[in-house]
Amino acid sequence: METTSKLSFEIKFKPIVLAIKRLIDIIGSVFGIIMSFPIMLIISILIKIDSEGPIIFIQERVGKDGKVFYIYKFRSMVNDAEDKLKEIINIYELEEPVYKIKNDPRVTRVGRVLRWTSFDELPQFVNVLKGEMSLVGPRPEASWLVERYTPEQRVRFIMKPGITGPVQINGTPELPLNARIDLEFAYMKNYSLIKDFEIMIKTIPSIFRKDGCY
Repeated sequence: METTSKLSFEIKFKPIVLAIKRLIDIIGSVFGIIMSFPIMLIISILIKIDSEGPIIFIQERVGKDGKVFYIYKFRSMVNDAEDKLKEIINIYELEEPVYKIKNDPRVTRVGRVLRWTSFDELPQFVNVLKGEMSLVGPRPEASWLVERYTPEQRVRFIMKPGITGPVQINGTPELPLNARIDLEFAYMKNYSLIKDFEIMIKTIPSIFRKDGCY
């Protein structure tokens, strides 16, 4: 998948900074897995009781340099949610490669709580530990949406996607794609480890705002 962009040359990351960021990701993801294990165990049981299907939802996403990986999330929708998507929206008629369905009928009872608390994203600590994601970075996006990106929009793939990031703490479901990418580009162009910590601190309150994480 092509990721070349005339904007990408403007952003340079120091190897030592990236090495420290990776070390923080490893420590943070291990800590996150250990600390959230009891919660993840309870969530697993509730998902099994609430609806049929696997506990973990695995979906193809696009990561750094346009490489495809499989993201892990707690299943928050019915088992055949992907098949039912075409009954809700026509993906070929989207004005731009982004969408958010309000009151999605595919979401389960447990799924509503998981999405509201963002607990459905806890398994992504495994993606971070594997090196496919970072604790902080651009939003990981589905492959079928990325196929419609322009070369300029692909600048977001020069960094690993993050569990949280500038869009998650500042964006809304209605925010257009270019506005999201502007937030991510500003984050990458002015990147610092301190900025990552600031975003992580702001993530918790943003979860409980209607205009925050989603």
